[in-house]
Amino acid sequence: METRRLGTNGPEVSKLSLGCLGMSDNYGPADEAESVATIRAALDAGVTLLDTGDVYGMGHNELLIHEALRTRDRDDVRISVKFGGLRRPDGHWSGFDCRPEAAWNFLSYTLKRLRTDYVDVYRPARVDPNVPIEETVGALSEMVQAGYVRHIGLSEVGVETLRRAHAVHPIADLQIEYSLISRGIEEAILPTCRELGVGITAYGVLSRGLLSGHWTPERRTTERDFRARAPRFQKENLLRNLELVEKLRVLAEERGATVAQIAIAWVAARGQDIVPVVGARTRAQLAESLGAADLKLGPEDLAALEHAVPVEAVAGTRYAEWQMAYLDSER
Repeated sequence: METRRLGTNGPEVSKLSLGCLGMSDNYGPADEAESVATIRAALDAGVTLLDTGDVYGMGHNELLIHEALRTRDRDDVRISVKFGGLRRPDGHWSGFDCRPEAAWNFLSYTLKRLRTDYVDVYRPARVDPNVPIEETVGALSEMVQAGYVRHIGLSEVGVETLRRAHAVHPIADLQIEYSLISRGIEEAILPTCRELGVGITAYGVLSRGLLSGHWTPERRTTERDFRARAPRFQKENLLRNLELVEKLRVLAEERGATVAQIAIAWVAARGQDIVPVVGARTRAQLAESLGAADLKLGPEDLAALEHAVPVEAVAGTRYAEWQMAYLDSER
């Protein structure tokens, strides 16, 4: 698989990466054996970047990745980990803690669960409003100097925070939502990343399955499924958004691709500094998603896709109101 570099000084990784969240959390029940098999199939296909977070399944996701990598060479894989999220035993969120001492504590448990000596990219999951970003990144810089962390990343930060963080220590990449229907980074965040030499790992490229081409108005979600409360999946919003998906389907079929493949390929085509994070939970989903790696889109293709899905036509915000409040990138 083609490779790309995360930022000016970050690691070289595969063109597409595998996001492992759904194997442990947020999207309803998942089969553990199938999850392990999916991670291994991704590695066999040339994927080298795995994205996780210590809060995904409250440690379960990191243990799952350890199991999948037991028979693999650790140095052949890049693991990106988010930290700082706080949860209660019932799964409810209770904020973020990115104090330096907390960051060191989170890292210690991550290394133990992954059974590794280092993390390739370590990043706060969100900005802690009670802790200056300089203090958090300062602690991460110490981790780099100590050899526990190879590169520092950020997640869902705005331009000012990005600049302040980058002034403390070079930032390899910003992980942020980017898709045909979530294009908020294009105005200021993406240009700033390119000015500073910061890469983008784009999550939500299929907008939690909305752009998969497989979602229908009749589909039901479980209580623990994030999409049960996500604004874009609610009633009239869903119907309007699925109309956009059908326009994508026409364009995809004209190019011999699926809706999911053309949506992923659009993100990948936005720049060599962008690495789409594909959230496949099964080998079948993975196989479809990886088909996007070979789908070449020219300027006319990109223009047609953007015309079919104008930003102003998307119904609903990408998160519920209380979750949007945590996004420094939306301020």
